[in-house]
Amino acid sequence: MKIECVTLHLIRMRLKTPFVTSYGAHSDRRTILIEIADADGLTGWGECVAFDTPHYTEETVDTAWLILERFLIPAIVGVPLQHPSEIPELLAPIRRHAMAKAGLEMAVWDLYCKRAGIPLSQALGGVRGEVDSGAAVGLQASEDALFRVIERFVEEGYRRIKTKIKPGADLALIERIRARFPDLPLMADANSAYRLADAARLRQLDKFDLMMIEQPLDVDDIVDHAQLQRQLRTPICLDESILTADDARKALQLGSCGVINIKIGRVGGLTEAKKIHDLCVERGVPVWCGGMLETGIGRAHSLALASLPGFTLPADLSASSRYWERDVIVPEITVAGGRIRVPDGPGIGYEVDRAFIASVTERKQTYRMS
Repeated sequence: MKIECVTLHLIRMRLKTPFVTSYGAHSDRRTILIEIADADGLTGWGECVAFDTPHYTEETVDTAWLILERFLIPAIVGVPLQHPSEIPELLAPIRRHAMAKAGLEMAVWDLYCKRAGIPLSQALGGVRGEVDSGAAVGLQASEDALFRVIERFVEEGYRRIKTKIKPGADLALIERIRARFPDLPLMADANSAYRLADAARLRQLDKFDLMMIEQPLDVDDIVDHAQLQRQLRTPICLDESILTADDARKALQLGSCGVINIKIGRVGGLTEAKKIHDLCVERGVPVWCGGMLETGIGRAHSLALASLPGFTLPADLSASSRYWERDVIVPEITVAGGRIRVPDGPGIGYEVDRAFIASVTERKQTYRMS
């Protein structure tokens, strides 16, 4: 397999409703779709899930475009490849920039699977034909608005609800959600809004029978999380702190968490995501697949990953209609009975809607072998 050209599509899509976290609000989603092609004309697609601002990680849409254009694409175009797992080594001389690397590697996985005529889920070692779906609920303007959103997702069959919390919108909020939905599988996502000094406050969440508290402390911390976890009955789930399989190993060794959220973009690609999954399976630690407000392309890759055996908790993978009036794939992703079917077609298993992509594209550039 040899990549002959790479095309970057910078698109902008309007979210159906703003998504609000402790980092801020998102109303539009700019994202980079990455299309690669080989000499036979087969194509593979990936997505760089960086945001416009460097609040989740240091990457942004614009810095990712620059890194892809100047460093990452030249490192792989025209290079003979036997397997997508070779990509991380080729890109290793460029430090960090995990989301840009992940988008490119995802496209290689898709192309590889299409050439082999197999689903991406099969190539990764997936064992499930369906994946349990959970919904993430951003901070709302009022509690009544929050309850209406949760009720709608419960009625639609989602199997877990994740709600955002931050100081001043936490204990009373969770208490009222739990009183309204006593049997709801519920987790809280703090997005690093707390400090170790808040341990006593966070310990009060134990009484609400949460599945987990996601990333309560600093984004690059595993030491304080270990101290906090010893004070909580509720499992801590690490997100931003886990960038590599080595990070996961150290966190588990320290006892920093009881659950790990795996996001393909955050960890630099499917190859590293699978390493983290395999490590957690070996250690008996549950994992789940997080979302990044992706289009259907990024979500299709996450769906394939979530079919692996260690993903025992519902994923942040909802229907395309959850965020978009129209998605970039055909058919769109749907949820039935709280589950999403894992496609069995080659590659990601969905067709790309080129006409719609063209209609929302702000910038496009193709890079070929020199």
